[in-house]
Amino acid sequence: MAVRPDVSVVVIAYNDARRLPRAVASTLAQSLGGVETVIVDDASTDGTGEAADRLAAAHPGRIRAVHLPVNSGGCGRPRNTGIEASTGRYVMFLDSDDLLDRHACLNLLAAAEDTGADMVSGLCDRIFLDLPEGAKGRVRPWYPWLYRHSAVYGSLSENPDLLYDTLSTNKAYRRGFLEEHGLRFVEGLHYEDLLFTAEAYLAAGRTALIPHRVYNWLVKERTPAPSISNRRSELANFADRLEIHRRIDMLFALRGAYDLQRAKDVKFVNHDLVLYLRDLRDRDPAHQARFLDLAAGYLAELDPRVFEQANPLPAIAAHLIREGDHAGALAAAEYDPAKRPELRARLVERDGRVYWGAGRPRGTLGRRVRDVTSFGFHVRPLRELRPANTVTRLETRGGRVLMAGYVLNPLERIPRGAELAGTLEFRDRRRRSRKGRVRAAVRHEGDRLTWHAEFDPARRIRPFGFVDPVWDVRLRLRVDGEEVVTRLGEGRGSPSLGGVSLPVRPRLTRFAGDRLRSYVTEGGHLAFALETEGPWARLTRAAARRAALSRPVRLARHWVWALDRAVRRTLTGRNTKIIVFNRVLSRLPVRTGLAVFESQLGRHYSDNPKYIYRELRRSGRPVTAVWSYASSPKGFPGDARLVKRGSWAYYLALARAQYWIDNQGFPDRLRKRPETTYIQTWHGSAFKLMGLDQPRLKSGPLGDQARLRRMVERFDCFLVRSGHDTETLCSGLGVRSELLPVGYPRNDPLVNGVDGDPELAAEVEALRASLGLDDGRRAVLYAPTYVTGPRGRPVRLQDPPVDPAVFARELGEEYVLLVRPHYLCRANVPPGARAVMRDVGAVPDVTPLLLLADALVTDHSSIMFDFALLDRPIVLHLPDGRDLATGYFDLERHAPGPITRTEDELVAALAGLDAAEGEHAGRRRAFAARFGEHERGTAARRVVDRYFPAAPSRRGKRHGHAA
Repeated sequence: MAVRPDVSVVVIAYNDARRLPRAVASTLAQSLGGVETVIVDDASTDGTGEAADRLAAAHPGRIRAVHLPVNSGGCGRPRNTGIEASTGRYVMFLDSDDLLDRHACLNLLAAAEDTGADMVSGLCDRIFLDLPEGAKGRVRPWYPWLYRHSAVYGSLSENPDLLYDTLSTNKAYRRGFLEEHGLRFVEGLHYEDLLFTAEAYLAAGRTALIPHRVYNWLVKERTPAPSISNRRSELANFADRLEIHRRIDMLFALRGAYDLQRAKDVKFVNHDLVLYLRDLRDRDPAHQARFLDLAAGYLAELDPRVFEQANPLPAIAAHLIREGDHAGALAAAEYDPAKRPELRARLVERDGRVYWGAGRPRGTLGRRVRDVTSFGFHVRPLRELRPANTVTRLETRGGRVLMAGYVLNPLERIPRGAELAGTLEFRDRRRRSRKGRVRAAVRHEGDRLTWHAEFDPARRIRPFGFVDPVWDVRLRLRVDGEEVVTRLGEGRGSPSLGGVSLPVRPRLTRFAGDRLRSYVTEGGHLAFALETEGPWARLTRAAARRAALSRPVRLARHWVWALDRAVRRTLTGRNTKIIVFNRVLSRLPVRTGLAVFESQLGRHYSDNPKYIYRELRRSGRPVTAVWSYASSPKGFPGDARLVKRGSWAYYLALARAQYWIDNQGFPDRLRKRPETTYIQTWHGSAFKLMGLDQPRLKSGPLGDQARLRRMVERFDCFLVRSGHDTETLCSGLGVRSELLPVGYPRNDPLVNGVDGDPELAAEVEALRASLGLDDGRRAVLYAPTYVTGPRGRPVRLQDPPVDPAVFARELGEEYVLLVRPHYLCRANVPPGARAVMRDVGAVPDVTPLLLLADALVTDHSSIMFDFALLDRPIVLHLPDGRDLATGYFDLERHAPGPITRTEDELVAALAGLDAAEGEHAGRRRAFAARFGEHERGTAARRVVDRYFPAAPSRRGKRHGHAA
């Protein structure tokens, strides 16, 4: 009597004689002994049936072959036939172009036996064969977050996310379970997996998941005959998928499982629909319209709550399909924030909110779904928006090229009066330093910028030849000095962009190529291939290409380029500069009076270093000042020498400086020489734990602790504002240098006012005018600290503490809110909120803002210590359960003002600010006295007097403070 196999693997095949043996080999190689393989040939015409028979003959008792008389046109009938023909206690499915993991059957069977599950599912890896071994993205797990741990579920309702994995091939099913519930695949429709798996999930008494890979889904995208599941551009394919989803909806409805039906529909929007929409880019508008009409019919049947529960961009795409905004829908489907995407959609601003797509959103659902205010498109730097650039003209005439197009101008972020300039840049894809540049004329036209260029390509674009076959093209825009780089591509209004020839003259003569022929990449962008027209030139080029592609030449070229890159990295790398600094530059003589200033790692001309610098100028000390800047020299003093942070000039200045003055930290590993005095001003008193007082650093790697010690040991002077700083900040950082108890130079104006400082007074008044604060309303400054979100991720976009509409209604007649995010973040102030709110994140120095503000709202930012010196109202707003007990003192006990937790409480506190002043004024003054005891308005002068010698009194002595 034959022993019943533990597992039967049903392998279905159609016209796949070449790959079938490989798939069957993966079943024969299973580490579980009792595995039966049943091959079902779906009436193949290429010898697949004969291959199946040969495999069965070679492995009697282990492999059986079954042949369907007529091709079924899908996977349902072959799989059902395989179920009927197999005998194993458990059934699995394998496609002939895929592979089972060696331990798949063993792991799935063990989990089924251990848990008593009716079905067990394991991890599936998609392997993209078009990418080379080891390439990034070649192996992509299928919904890996479902398989992080082993799990057992008593019903689908315990984890509706199982509906994201509706593959039938990475699962094992108990045969008795299949028979008891009559589970079979639907025939005559594609995507039968989805319905079969949904039925199985619903029927299973137990479903087990294991974190082991069991299935290798082999994907070949560049193939003339893609698999059924990859023919997503076919209308019939999509129609089948929708029919399957309607049947699943009916299945859930019959069982009254409406929550599960909604979860399935959320998955449809998040996954199924987006897959199809991303394949529509290259299709003609008529095909797109027919496809989207099909989708709209199904989406109209969905519960509106689905659109609110789905991920934002897929939900926008689905909603806009229903609304008929096809361009906006396709743009939303293609926009993936994780991949630095292009912005192809129009944006609209209504009632202080930003919405995706054209036109005003309709109804409450439209406003909720299309609201993308939280994405921050209205506040991101232009270079990060990456607006789409659509080519509207590409032709050659008389040897000259005429190109034109338009770039989206989202929310009209580029104002009409902006200074515009454009450059078309043709660039060798392999070596980006090889470029050809052409000037482009740019003009402002509302929600777009139009551009055009006319040029002689033979003069402007000079390929090398042979080794640079592919060229990309970009448009570099300069908008009031800020650069925005856009890629040229297809879009609405584009002509056919393929096959246009640009005559060129490669440096290796015309035999190396004589034209660049245009084509459109898979991503929809314009590119050019170097080609040759004449027959002799084609022969020469073909020979050169063969030589260039030969192994010796490729290896030599690889090593030359690798050496070139290595040399460039070595000569310009930070490590090299630090080594040269420590071993060479630091041996150069110190320049008397040379002082290097830096604030916030070079971000701004601001903070304590700024006010020390101003005092040095005022007092006429013989100092040559150098300021470092991180990205742009704009806003830094014109009478100082400016150096880019990290440049060779920067390191040379630091090496020869007599003084270092900064508020955060010059680069680690630079050895400060004894002749240099390092004045560390720091940037705020501490409520939050600092340095080694932080648990993550105290118990963290020793290397991090050593790095902190190295940086702090360089200090010669450290400014403190109070005994609190000495006990907390200095102790936590491990400061051992001289402590200078003079307060902060930036706070001198807060103590003294600006009457004796006409320069600062003018700066404050100019800021008041630019912010429009002359209408009699009081200014409230909102300045939160840096916080992390629910999963510990930094919150880079900081919202106002009160909804703009609420603020306008309740407080707008009396107050204007100035939103000042942490310097590592951006403020998310909607464009329509300007009547009552201003984004002041771009103001480099906070001191003028403090002088302007009539009140402060903050959380536990150190700004409260500074603002208390002004003796003006302070409100501490601590939403989201922010803990008051995680700092150096009990903030609730010493708070300089009321503490609010909700928006309503904050609105009430601001509305009653004057009435509560009597209650909080005493606490605020006590707070200022305790934490600012050394603030006397003389900090800058005392620092300068302590460390910088006075200028000689000799008449005619020239002060060298401006270099």
